[in-house]
Amino acid sequence: MTYPSDLFVAVEVIDGRPAALVYEMLGLARGLLEESGGVIHACVLGSGLDGLAEDLIAHGADKAYVIDAPFLAAYQADLWLPDLVAVIGKVEPDAVIVGHTPFGADLAPRLAFRLGTVVATGCNRASVEGGKLHLTRPCYGGKAEEVVSFLTSPAVFTVKPKCFSPSPTKDNRGGEIVRLESVLDPASVRTRVREARREVGDGDRLETASTVIAGGGGMKGPRGFELAGRLADLLGGAVGASRVACDLGWCPPSWQIGLSGKTIAPELYFAIGISGAGQHMAGCGNAKTIIAINTDPHAPIFRYARYGIVGDCHDVMPALIEKIEARRK
Repeated sequence: MTYPSDLFVAVEVIDGRPAALVYEMLGLARGLLEESGGVIHACVLGSGLDGLAEDLIAHGADKAYVIDAPFLAAYQADLWLPDLVAVIGKVEPDAVIVGHTPFGADLAPRLAFRLGTVVATGCNRASVEGGKLHLTRPCYGGKAEEVVSFLTSPAVFTVKPKCFSPSPTKDNRGGEIVRLESVLDPASVRTRVREARREVGDGDRLETASTVIAGGGGMKGPRGFELAGRLADLLGGAVGASRVACDLGWCPPSWQIGLSGKTIAPELYFAIGISGAGQHMAGCGNAKTIIAINTDPHAPIFRYARYGIVGDCHDVMPALIEKIEARRK
């Protein structure tokens, strides 16, 4: 038997639809199973999941497991784990793939513990070599990479967004839908979520925006992000930030791009007042075109940028905004 033979994808649902990263995970699974011809199992939990199983099959899953119950509407580890463990126990996959998001960062280690295995988080490449699954992930703050493999089964790992291509959509693709009842007695759960608040802003659009205007310490304060917002509005993009800008409270944490933030791959990326440290580039290095604005001509960001402007962003951005507005009149 060629390894791996079966793979399991844990599905994250956002606003009633699978997260964009789920489709990338299905594409990764399809690539890993290219030689073995194994089965891709996808499992979705929640409430009001009509049409999601068909969508998962159209995007590459061979079997879609649906557990639909009102108490599963919002992710909560102690509610979701019993059902996921039960399904994985029946399927017995060689590996379990989870998205590297706040959802996955919470779920994957708990899942690995329940399954008696280990977990590798934040992987950006995966391959099968010599009958073993090899996973590549950044380490030492993005300055190096490590390749890991597993001695236990199933392998549980999380993958970063924008590192794998989604599998092509086929609406008439064949597959099996399995609807299951939850194994959980809700009364046995000892914790209750009293309230959930979702921060609304450009951070929600960062992963899908084709243009991103990102600012760092060189913004010198919140005003720099006001200018970035104006520029983003003109270009139809989203606003992002480096960790230092978020830590200083100049912008919401959901805007953070980098090793400990979001991973994006826009067509156009403005790095404004961002030095270009490895931790940040780990989140935006896949951008097609990078434009850097920095007062330091020796800043590392210029090594990655296709175009660079040496200057103060508070002088450059207003001039850029003015020129764009003039061309649109």
